[in-house]
Amino acid sequence: MSAPTELQLAHNVYFALKDNSEAARNKLLQACRKYLTPHPGIVFFACGVLAEELRRAVNDREFDVGLHIIFENQAAHDRYQDAPLHHQFVAENRDNWKKVRVFDSAVEEAAMA
Repeated sequence: MSAPTELQLAHNVYFALKDNSEAARNKLLQACRKYLTPHPGIVFFACGVLAEELRRAVNDREFDVGLHIIFENQAAHDRYQDAPLHHQFVAENRDNWKKVRVFDSAVEEAAMA
């Protein structure tokens, strides 16, 4: 019997901004790319803005910028949370955050047919 595979960790963060102008959204996106990409254990990174054209009843539209990181495991996520670059990102950007919601999930990659 093979040992169970360690699950990856999906870290999804949704930022609602006080100033949600295009310039402010772009500033946060640039900061995400600068401070949050160079961490060991990241297997996927993406960030972007609310998809304006998607307005179904189930779409949560109470955010301006979304951040999506998949870590190889929870230990990599935990190291990222304590990393100086992560702390610098928060310190430099939090003044414009109206609301931040974090959704963390233990996930495994599905085989695609």
